[in-house]
Amino acid sequence: MKKLSVFFSLLAALCSVPATAYAEDAVALVAAVPDKGDTTWMMLSTLLVILMIVPGLSLFYGGLVRAKNMLSVLSQVFAIFALVSVLWVVYGYTLAFGDGGALNGMIGDLSKLFLAGVTADSTAATFTDGVVIPELIFVAFQLTFAAITTALIIGGFAERIKFSALLVFSALWFTLSYLPIAHMVWASGGYLFEMGALDFAGGTVVHINAGIAALVGAIVIGKRIGYGKEPMAPHNLPMTMIGASLLWVGWFGFNAGSNLEATGGAALALLNTIVATAAAALAWMFAEWMLRGKPSMLGIASGAVAGLVAVTPAAGLVGPMGAIILGAIAGPACLWAASGLKMALGYDDSLDVFGIHAVGGIIGAIGTGIFVSPALGGVGVDDYSMIGQVITQATGVLVTVAWSGVVSFVLFKAIDAMMGLRVSEEAEREGLDTATHGERAYNL
Repeated sequence: MKKLSVFFSLLAALCSVPATAYAEDAVALVAAVPDKGDTTWMMLSTLLVILMIVPGLSLFYGGLVRAKNMLSVLSQVFAIFALVSVLWVVYGYTLAFGDGGALNGMIGDLSKLFLAGVTADSTAATFTDGVVIPELIFVAFQLTFAAITTALIIGGFAERIKFSALLVFSALWFTLSYLPIAHMVWASGGYLFEMGALDFAGGTVVHINAGIAALVGAIVIGKRIGYGKEPMAPHNLPMTMIGASLLWVGWFGFNAGSNLEATGGAALALLNTIVATAAAALAWMFAEWMLRGKPSMLGIASGAVAGLVAVTPAAGLVGPMGAIILGAIAGPACLWAASGLKMALGYDDSLDVFGIHAVGGIIGAIGTGIFVSPALGGVGVDDYSMIGQVITQATGVLVTVAWSGVVSFVLFKAIDAMMGLRVSEEAEREGLDTATHGERAYNL
């Protein structure tokens, strides 16, 4: 009888708990399980970003250099992707997304070194409370961002850097510039994240960061032999067009995947990635047509990339009309930066990484602060003030420019002193395909 008395007492106690508590607990348990649709979307997005890098970026850059340097660019992009992939899982992920370490807000800790504790069952949060995705796919997705950012830089000094020096620079720059900026902007507790800076898919973390490093490298390494005196036209524009097309397709994973869920937010980012790119391609084309009398395929492709860059920080935050305006501004602005500004300042940014990625990224980052406004079709943010948000966005831009600029300059100078950055004059004239890699892209 005593046992039955205890049983009924427990039953009564359980029945006294409000039904809403059980419902809330049940929802929490369900929400903690990754949705298969979200998981599939994130796996697809990761593959799309890999498509952007290898072969997209490789072919885009490869077609822009001279024939004698085609394989060198392909080798550089491929090797950097492989290098950063390994470094990311060893220590990159924990430093970018781990809890604040000794420099709280600037870099993560080492709690997930070698992916410690990351298993097939562990999860990562999304932007919706209670919704998660498998942590391993989050690791893989963010890996691709780190890889393409580092690979973008090579366009600033293509056709003249030592392969060995590039690999050393890539490993160190990834560690000292990419990881801190990624943590500051995207990690909970990051300095710029807590400030309220908006960067949906990498305007500061990827494009400004890489564009500034490319400019510093172009200046420190110096101009190509014969620059401004000898023809240095792209050797294969159809290949560049194919590469640009692959970049555009892959960018849907880059931008829409950054929503982390297969929802309307991803659809908004996908549509914005179409229309901003189209607007920038048209704007660059018409501006070039007016200035030079002819619309070039290279201009259309370059404008498309400028639009992709500009919409990246805004993709899931602004409306389609805002995205179109950003693209329409970025096209002519990047055309000017890649021609007039470069000519005026006299630097040899071989493939216009600064002119397109840094300038386009700055336009996108600042523009996000404006067009996120609900009055202009944006999704809005808590306690939104256009002036205040633009100031916050500008702060993020300045921090990224200063950080990447200083780190890149110190690394280039240190590597140059230790092992030399530039190939010999003989190797540069011969072409890096044969001088460095012992191969030819074309056997004529």
